[in-house]
Amino acid sequence: MVIGKSSIVQRLDQLYEFDREPVTGDKLQGPGKFAALYAGEHIAATEFVIGPMFVLHGVAAKDLFLGLLIGNLLAVLSWTFIVAPIAVRTRLTLYWYLRKICGPGLTYIYNVANALLYCILAGAMISVSATAVGLAFDIPTPALTDVFPNSVGWVLITLAVGAVVTVIAIMGFEKVSKFSIIGSPWLFAIFIAGALAMLPSLGHIGSWSDFWHIAETKIWNGIPEVGQEKYTFRHITFFAWFCNLAMHVGLSDMAILRFAKKWTYGLFSAFGMYPGHFFAWICSGIMVAAVARQMNPGMMAFTAAGFMGAVAVVVAGWTTANPTMYRAGLALQVATPNWKRWRITLVAGIVTSIVACFPIVFMRLLDFVALYGLILMPIGAVVFAEHWLLPLLGIRQYRAETEHLFINWAALVTWIGTLVIVFLLPLHLFFKWLPGYFIALAMYILLNWKERGK
Repeated sequence: MVIGKSSIVQRLDQLYEFDREPVTGDKLQGPGKFAALYAGEHIAATEFVIGPMFVLHGVAAKDLFLGLLIGNLLAVLSWTFIVAPIAVRTRLTLYWYLRKICGPGLTYIYNVANALLYCILAGAMISVSATAVGLAFDIPTPALTDVFPNSVGWVLITLAVGAVVTVIAIMGFEKVSKFSIIGSPWLFAIFIAGALAMLPSLGHIGSWSDFWHIAETKIWNGIPEVGQEKYTFRHITFFAWFCNLAMHVGLSDMAILRFAKKWTYGLFSAFGMYPGHFFAWICSGIMVAAVARQMNPGMMAFTAAGFMGAVAVVVAGWTTANPTMYRAGLALQVATPNWKRWRITLVAGIVTSIVACFPIVFMRLLDFVALYGLILMPIGAVVFAEHWLLPLLGIRQYRAETEHLFINWAALVTWIGTLVIVFLLPLHLFFKWLPGYFIALAMYILLNWKERGK
C-alpha cells in the first residue's frame, strides 16, 4: 500500500502534545515513566565526557565522591521543590506559561534562545554517539582542541545519528519515555561493567582500601593535565547541582513534569542523578584513567566493554538527545504558532545535527553547560517570583496577560540586569548562578513593588 505525502502529514499532525494548553487528567503519567525518563536522560552520552573531564581537571578522589553526593542531592531537591509544584499546578510548558508572565514579545525571544541552547546541548550528545559509530568505519575522532570537523566521514556519521534522534523526538513524550525505559537499565550495566573490566589494569584490588589507594593515586590524583584548570570539592558540588540548572531552577522541565500526577514525582529525578551523575561519572573516570587519559568516548567504551561498549555510547546519546530535542521543539512552538510540533521538532533536529558536526560542542561541554544554565536562570527566577512570591506579597500577578503587554519590561530588565551583574562578579563561572538567582528574585520583586495592593 502506498502512503501519500498528505497521509503522512495527517498522521504526524495527530501527535498532539498539549503544546499550548494544560494537560488533561486522562493524559497524566505514572511514576514509572518519570523514573525511566530521568534515568534514560541522565545515564547518557555526556557521562562519557563529564566523568573523564573531572579526571583531566585533577580533582582529588575525596572531593569527587563527597561533591557528587551533595551536589546531586541539591539537584534532586531543586526538581522536587522548585519546578515540580509549578508544573503540576499549571499543567503548562514553561514556554507557554511565560506568555502570561512575560508577554508574547519577551516569550518569543526567550523561547528561541532556549531552543537554540537545547539544540547545542543535544548536538553535544549526538557528537559523543558519533565517536562510537566512527570506530566501525575507522573514522578518527576530533582532538580535544579541535573546533571544526576533521573529515567528511565525521560529518556524515554525525548527520546520520542526528536523523535517528530527530525521528524519535518527533513521536512525542510517550515514545521518548519508552525509549528510555528500554535503554537506561542496560546503559547503567555497561558503565558498571566497563569500569570493573578496566580496574585491574590500574592495579590489584582485593579490598576497599586497595581501590581507594588506586583512586587517589592513579585516577583522581589531584593533578590536572597540562592546560587544564584544577577542580576542587566546590567545583564538583556546584557542577553536579547546576549541570541541569535550566531544567530545574530554570523551570524548563515543566514540559516534562506537567504530565506528573503529583508534584512529588520530582523526586524521581534521583533515578537520573545518582546512577547517571554519580556512578556513571565515576565509572567513566575509571575508564579514561585506564586508557592513558585519552579523551575519546567511543574508543574508551570500546576498550572497556568491546562492541557492546561502543553500542552503549550510541544508545546513550540517543536517550539523552531525544528528550532534549523534544524540549527544543516545544520551545519553538511560540515562534511558529501555525506549525505543528512535529514540523518544529524536525527543524530543531536539522539545526542540532549541523551543530553536532562541530566537535567543540562536546570538547568544551563543562563550560557550555555552565553558560547555558546561567543565561536562562534569571527567567526561572522571574517565573518563580511571579507564581509564588508576588501573591504572597500582595503584588498583582500576570500583568502581561491582563494588560495585554507585548513585553513585560520588569522581566526583561531583570534578565539582562542579572546577567550583567553575574558576569561582572569576581567568581568562577561555576559559582556565579547562585548569587545571580537571588539577585534576579530581588530585582523582579522591586520592579513590581508599585503594583502592591492593587
